[in-house]
Amino acid sequence: MPTSPRPFDDNSLDLIGRPFNAVDTPAVIVDLDVVEANVRRFQAYCDEHGLRLRPHIKTHKIPEFAALQMKAGAVGINCQKIGEAEVMVDAGMSDILITFNILGAAKLARLRRLAGRCALTVTADSETVVAGLAEAMAGAERPLDVLVECDTGAGRCGVQSPEAARDLARRIAAMSPLRFKGLMTYPKAGAARAAADWLAKAKALCEEDGLPCPVVSSGGTPDMWGAGDLDTVTEYRVGTYIYNDRSLIARKVCTVADCALNVLATVVSRPTAGRAIIDAGSKALTSDLLGLDGHGFIPELPEASIHALSEEHGFVDLGNGTGQPSVGDKIRVIPNHACVVSNLVDRVYAIRGGKVSGILRVQARGCSQ
Repeated sequence: MPTSPRPFDDNSLDLIGRPFNAVDTPAVIVDLDVVEANVRRFQAYCDEHGLRLRPHIKTHKIPEFAALQMKAGAVGINCQKIGEAEVMVDAGMSDILITFNILGAAKLARLRRLAGRCALTVTADSETVVAGLAEAMAGAERPLDVLVECDTGAGRCGVQSPEAARDLARRIAAMSPLRFKGLMTYPKAGAARAAADWLAKAKALCEEDGLPCPVVSSGGTPDMWGAGDLDTVTEYRVGTYIYNDRSLIARKVCTVADCALNVLATVVSRPTAGRAIIDAGSKALTSDLLGLDGHGFIPELPEASIHALSEEHGFVDLGNGTGQPSVGDKIRVIPNHACVVSNLVDRVYAIRGGKVSGILRVQARGCSQ
């Protein structure tokens, strides 16, 4: 069931209208102007290329932002877990894709209930998963839509060949509580074209077998600006694009100015001339490196490196830069991976024009089941 967010304290609500650096730290701040620009920009790209956009809400976990994405033109949302989907349905979302194998009696019972509340699609990559879905949906008023998950090179979940995709599609189509709807993949970054070619072969095999394949769903923020060139793909899933992060700057997908989410931190110590300690450790910044050196980028100190984290401390090597922050100064950090940071906090502080304009609950935080 959805988690119950902790109530906001009065001091937090008093921050509205004040400069963002009045927020106590460590805290997550989100620039609404940048969020809205990011959403509009990629929705316009998808509209131009005839792609159905289905944003992945695991990045923000906030119903208000899901509603913003839907209003901009998204066809529905993508969740990774049933708990996330339950939160979003409670908030009014009506078209949901869950891209995770669902197993076990407890989860399947929740899935059955959820399917009665929204247009729901799920994925599967084995006969075991399919059999469980069919049993759970027995006697339902309408069939459950199922996409075959395909491993097109990322080495995660998914059937291993186009032929295996067709074979599993046959099994789904043969089970009356289910309806084969198409194919889904999460491609390896930088290999979107090869993944699309793989999916084209699987789609052709399914159609030759009399199995219509109306949905071919791919995704990934790192390759999103090439999604329009993937002829086979009908639907594209992205998550991080709404915030962006340091990993996407490194991939040249966005710029620093496009990064809506920052972790606000305070310099709590200056033990040496070349070192600062901030109050954002692994409980505020992700430990994910994603091939990068350090744990975030500090726009005010571009030559500095957050070279290590403990739970409560961030260790900043100031390098040869001219910036010499003082104890008590507040700095902004663009994290390596925004999605993980969202799951570390109960709330984000919405900023517009440099001032706090609102406080948003991260309602799907911790919904890992």
